[in-house]
Amino acid sequence: MRASGFSTGALAKGDAPHALSLLAGSGTRVIELSALRMHEVAPLLAAAATLELGPYDYVSVHAPSRFTREEEPRVVDAMLELSQRGWPIVLHPDTIHDYAPWRQLGSLLVIENMDKRKPIGRTVEELESVFERLPEASFCFDLGHARQVDRTMTEAYALARAFRDRLRQLHVSEVSTLSRHDLLSWGSVRAFQKVAPWIPRETPVILETPASAAQVQSQISMAAKALPCD
Repeated sequence: MRASGFSTGALAKGDAPHALSLLAGSGTRVIELSALRMHEVAPLLAAAATLELGPYDYVSVHAPSRFTREEEPRVVDAMLELSQRGWPIVLHPDTIHDYAPWRQLGSLLVIENMDKRKPIGRTVEELESVFERLPEASFCFDLGHARQVDRTMTEAYALARAFRDRLRQLHVSEVSTLSRHDLLSWGSVRAFQKVAPWIPRETPVILETPASAAQVQSQISMAAKALPCD
């Protein structure tokens, strides 16, 4: 079974301590600390040293999904501080105004493929232009985004092949036509199974499903079926 866990934002928005409490005893070994909104960055910085992260073998951080050019230096500085703990920083490519400061993160910068609403980052071709500007960056493969862009999973297969050597982690969820993350469905499970053979078994799996405490284990089980190791 692949190492799997949750985005704290999916479980409790900006309240990482509460999300971690919901996962206590779940057996999850990976976690993504969410700062998807600008107002969530400062609380995460303040709490980082005291979070109960002992059970986790892999910890990443999701940078804000929207910020202005004027706010970008502050975001970069915050993400650099968090990365000093060895935590990879997941970033949406459409948020970047100036590529230069983000290069400071090297391979700890993890670029995510986007959903159909976004102007860049949806396909191999679009991501190649991003990685040309960020040559050391890693890749976060969002399977839900890829399926929303192309229900046949042809583009997902292409992404898995093209960026396998950069792959750092997965995002797994159902993504609606309105680009909302939802609980996994059996349709998404069957779709993700098509690309599972191309994903190294050691790749951490981050669920972005808005699960309740009672749904955590069932979502982990569905993710395991979506991404079998054999």
